[in-house]
Amino acid sequence: MDRLLFFILPVVAVCILASESVAAPKVGGDADAHGCLASAGYSWCQKTKRCERPWELARARKFNNSATAFRRFCGPK
Repeated sequence: MDRLLFFILPVVAVCILASESVAAPKVGGDADAHGCLASAGYSWCQKTKRCERPWELARARKFNNSATAFRRFCGPK
């Protein structure tokens, strides 16, 4: 019985430690090179030099709310 515990306890300890060290993905951790959070709807706009929500920018700057119009207005990413 002592030999069995000698082998089982380290295995159990390793399993417990391994399960605690696995981190869940960070919410909002999807920032691009400019710091824009895609999960919140933001994309980089070269023209304004800001992270913009395309639909908000389209409304404010009076252009169609489409990916093509956003790229045309903001320029290459």
